[in-house]
Amino acid sequence: MAEVAVELKNIRKVFPGVVALDNMSIQLRRGEVHGLIGENGAGKSTLIKTLTGVHRPDEGEIYLDGNKVVFRQPSDARHLGISCVYQELNIIKELSITDNLFLGNFVKNKSGLLDYSYMNQKAREIMASMEQDVDPTELCGNQGMGQQQMVEIGRSILLESQIIILDEPTSSLGEKEAAELFRTVNILKAKGIAILFVSHKLEEIFELCDVVTVMRDGKHIITKPSAEMTKDELITHMVGRTLTNLFPKIETTPGEVALEARDLTRAGEYYHMSFQARRGEILGFAGLVGAGRTELMRGIFAADLPDQGDILIDSKKVNMRDPRGAIAHKIALLTEDRKLQGLVLQESIEKNLTLVNLRSLTKGVFVDKKRIRRQACDTVDKLKIRTPSVDKAAGELSGGNQQKVVIGKWINTDADIYIFDEPTRGIDVGAKVEVYKVMNDLIQNNKCVIMISSELPEILGMCDRVIVMREGEKMAEIERGGAHFNQEDIMKAAWGGKL
Repeated sequence: MAEVAVELKNIRKVFPGVVALDNMSIQLRRGEVHGLIGENGAGKSTLIKTLTGVHRPDEGEIYLDGNKVVFRQPSDARHLGISCVYQELNIIKELSITDNLFLGNFVKNKSGLLDYSYMNQKAREIMASMEQDVDPTELCGNQGMGQQQMVEIGRSILLESQIIILDEPTSSLGEKEAAELFRTVNILKAKGIAILFVSHKLEEIFELCDVVTVMRDGKHIITKPSAEMTKDELITHMVGRTLTNLFPKIETTPGEVALEARDLTRAGEYYHMSFQARRGEILGFAGLVGAGRTELMRGIFAADLPDQGDILIDSKKVNMRDPRGAIAHKIALLTEDRKLQGLVLQESIEKNLTLVNLRSLTKGVFVDKKRIRRQACDTVDKLKIRTPSVDKAAGELSGGNQQKVVIGKWINTDADIYIFDEPTRGIDVGAKVEVYKVMNDLIQNNKCVIMISSELPEILGMCDRVIVMREGEKMAEIERGGAHFNQEDIMKAAWGGKL
């Protein structure tokens, strides 16, 4: 068995109203990819922050190479060879790859000037060690998301980290970028680095990880070789119950057309897009990263106006100039980036849940605080948002619970057309089922639901029709139950093949 690089033993961490870690223990071994999985709110983020010195445990011990250590601040963990690549990348896009790699650790020459000759060469070597052939003087902002993530990992290599934590690393990556990341992880593993791989995607756990640990309610549930686990067993350990149907699709009869797009075009983003979305159905949009799906929906929501084309709601042409106009026409857009565009992180759950429909919660010129509190509490109960209070800041919630707040905010507007952009990104399997049930409730109430997703099982599991896009163009429209309603044909269309 490989040598233990780091061990967390009987760790307990308590925040006001929440026991985040409860007697939690885990070992990471050199040359091993250790998967960590659990529902949102299970304590994974707190464990990561404890391991990286952001939080100090209230009880328990941390051992590094068998020696007890105490992290008083994040720099202590970094100096001892522990680093983390977070889901939200810590990249400065206006700086070069070299600058981002050496940020905080710049090298100077004998004259006291920054030694870019050395740093560029070192940057090239580090990226090459991950089989990345790049020009280190290029701006990070010109690179794709996958390349930026490689720069983050390269920073860990520069620091000579022996323990690397990857927190939901594929949440913003396409299929090719994810495959590239997996290759890099295996390169690091072969060098004897211990890797903690945190993911909600069960397929990734089984494909990449040697061992998997399941957490629930801050506790250690099980650690076992992934080869000895099944998907159903893993889910049962995660949620404490059996989920018989990951995609609880219901059968409905689509009604009248709620939204129609005619020849929508925005130069550089999407071209001549036409489609209809009906009440009582879920219309899916599939495609590779950069296909233009998000940009198209932002155009429909009037966040970025199309250059040409028409939008019809209930068969009537509308002219929306900004998102307020879209909201007035009962359109809701749940953006893919919940932290930057979906929430006001420093504000309370209550304020976030009532942000869009605040006007309806007033008495004359005064805000009806009792109605606001009642609606917020009802939404928390309905969506099973884990929080001790609606007064808690949204930024303090786990990713899945943040996503539920975003969903709740828009459901409270009682819109007719709901656009879900990557609604289950970064949330656990149990929370995903709850999101799907919300969609089912909407279409049962004669609402129209449009879903963008990069997860084909989700598209196939929940959608009545699928529109496939590539480089801003519509490649195919596929009906549920049709001959092409399968993963292979959707991917073929996404790559530009004819069906």
